[in-house]
Amino acid sequence: MLYWLASLFGFENGFNLFRYLTFRTGGAIMTALIIGLIIGPKLIGWLRVRQGKGQPIRDDGPQTHLAKVGTPTMGGLMILTAVFVSMLLWMNLANPFVWACLLVMAGFGVVGFMDDYDKVKKRSHKGLSGKVRLLFEFLIAGAAVAIIIIQDAGGLAQVMQNGMSAPLYIPFVKGSVADLGWFYIVFGAFVIVAFGNSVNLTDGLDGLATMPVIIACLAFMVIAYLAGNAKFADYLGIPHIPGAGDLAMLCGAIMGAGFAFLWFNAPPAAVFMGDTGSLALGGVLGTISVVAHHEFVLAIIGGLFVVEALSVIIQVFWFKRTGRRIFRMAPIHHHFEQLGWAETTVVIRFWIISFVLALVGLSTLKIR
Repeated sequence: MLYWLASLFGFENGFNLFRYLTFRTGGAIMTALIIGLIIGPKLIGWLRVRQGKGQPIRDDGPQTHLAKVGTPTMGGLMILTAVFVSMLLWMNLANPFVWACLLVMAGFGVVGFMDDYDKVKKRSHKGLSGKVRLLFEFLIAGAAVAIIIIQDAGGLAQVMQNGMSAPLYIPFVKGSVADLGWFYIVFGAFVIVAFGNSVNLTDGLDGLATMPVIIACLAFMVIAYLAGNAKFADYLGIPHIPGAGDLAMLCGAIMGAGFAFLWFNAPPAAVFMGDTGSLALGGVLGTISVVAHHEFVLAIIGGLFVVEALSVIIQVFWFKRTGRRIFRMAPIHHHFEQLGWAETTVVIRFWIISFVLALVGLSTLKIR
């Protein structure tokens, strides 16, 4: 909105600052942070009244978690509200890439909200069936990826005339390794859904998912900015995506909203993010990686989330085959709790791992 208003004045008479992506990114960070801190107490109070006993706590989990009974969930609403208001103020409203990301964030947020509501209403930690969740997630992600690749190809008319081209890039290799064409919709949707659920599985301890998401957003803020700049992209040998730079603002808004949420989610948490927030944040990170064509780099930067998801997959697979468990409890953060690690120890050490993985992921930009 502010960018559009500034364009009406020709970016003159003090409106020149709005032309700069760095200025608008800083504005998006601060706006989301302030909004989150303002609405946080009222939202938490409202959720506590509406939910009563709060999010159900697993009886078979670590006994220390029983003290969290009564803590309200759906705190992700705070993050989503802050991000959307901030983006509507600072983004270029004509950028389809940003709208595709916001579509996933909103859609996955709705799916997560339905899941959280079902858990609170039925007093069960199971929520919606996995098949229903995945169906909605793939439909939303598929629509977003279709928007992205059509825009990347120059528009629908260009696609109809020349066909679809969707190059695939991998770390340490200069240039694309394959052209997936329309199959890229399936690939991109898988990345988005997989990462959304990976972040969702990680969100099991106070602050555990929030800070790694912030770290991943910081890394992809850099990647999006570089991919959107022709000179930097050419120098680094990464794909140049006109318009991708605006996603730096989205990453910034998520960071600001994430810090605001962490203020209330710090141990002992006053509110849980819930699937409302974790699904949405994971999904939008996956979408940003699809726009920037850095899907495999996301697997490195978000390696903590990947390991968390793999620990669940391995545990379920092995238990069904042998009747025995590899981990004491999955996801893997609960395994370390069962080994005797304090919750804060697990969280802080996982934060450190996330920061190191982000540095490794960013290093791939030059090593090609």
